Amino acid sequence: MADFDPEWELATRAIRVGHERSQEGEHSEPIYMTSSFVFESAAEAAARFSGEQPGNIYARFTNPTVRAFEERLAAMEGGESCVATASGMSAILATCMGLLQHGDHLVSSRSIFGSTVVLFDKYLSRFGIQTTYVDLDDMQAWQSAIRENTRMLFVETPSNPLTALCDIRALAELAHAHACDLVVDNCFCTPALQRPLELGADIVVHSATKYIDGQGRGLGGAVVGDARRVGEEIFGVLRTAGPSMSPFNAWVFLKGLETLELRMRAHSAAAQQLADWLEGHPGVERVYYPGLSSHPQHALAMRQQKAPGGIVAFEVEGGRAAAWQVIDSTRMLSITANLGDTKTTITHPASTTHGRLSEEQRLDAGITQGLIRIAVGLEAIEDIQRDIARGLDAVG
Repeated sequence: MADFDPEWELATRAIRVGHERSQEGEHSEPIYMTSSFVFESAAEAAARFSGEQPGNIYARFTNPTVRAFEERLAAMEGGESCVATASGMSAILATCMGLLQHGDHLVSSRSIFGSTVVLFDKYLSRFGIQTTYVDLDDMQAWQSAIRENTRMLFVETPSNPLTALCDIRALAELAHAHACDLVVDNCFCTPALQRPLELGADIVVHSATKYIDGQGRGLGGAVVGDARRVGEEIFGVLRTAGPSMSPFNAWVFLKGLETLELRMRAHSAAAQQLADWLEGHPGVERVYYPGLSSHPQHALAMRQQKAPGGIVAFEVEGGRAAAWQVIDSTRMLSITANLGDTKTTITHPASTTHGRLSEEQRLDAGITQGLIRIAVGLEAIEDIQRDIARGLDAVG
């Protein structure tokens, strides 16, 4: 990695890693908007394509701006290699295609993003890869679900949308005892709040669309891990199949990484205030937030994460009709399923992010019709509370 001092703290890595200045001497990272690269000779072209000589070949899998983002995120997560992809879902797909094959078995938490469930059940199953789902925090269930052909354990922690957690270190030990890879979706925390590789995980996946960008501007994903699994196997999927990140989006994410730690701490502080307020509101039945002492894994969150994160979920009485009325009565909050934005967003998971699941699957994951998810932004917390109070008053 260019200009990388291993003693640098996270904030410094987020600003300084990855940028190799060109002959122009630019201070900010440039955007290399080109589909291809020119070689000095036919021999150099052949050496590049064969892998004998490092360097740019074709922008589907080699681009200086994308590489800068990959090196920076790898340094922040503590990984050897990073592969940037077109979206968070393509990062998960590339991971599965790179590390699994026909006849393999995958064990996943039930508490994962709805599209990930569809990917596992509808698409991976077509290629002979089976999936078993278990409760996120039930270590005995994880143990019992592992078979002779199990090759991967997959988990989101904290989960979407209920912010449930698993003990990453304990799950990594279980995975390695059975020769499995542990893949952690670190979207909700980012390396600013949680570093799964340091806790024993093998692979970290991201939707860069969320907090890494931080302003809802671009789509992207990333996979971080070691040089063999990520740098060879998963990179090979990207090179051949082409779910590539655009140079412009990579540049946007580079800028997002520079302020990531500051933003994540601000998101967490505001979310904590909102969760405390919601827990005392008579119109709220239950609040899900790792920073609350009432959260069943509060102690684990305080040990495993630097801060609780920016996602708060809560339930209201009255099912879908009441939840929709709360949402529709807000005036400032953005009704959108995206998260990680400076703008606070509100959504009804049962009919949006997890709407493609069956009712049974949603209930198994704890997602009721009365559940509302808030991705707390960076507006004044008083204004956020006032807007949600308007919605709660409408049903109470």
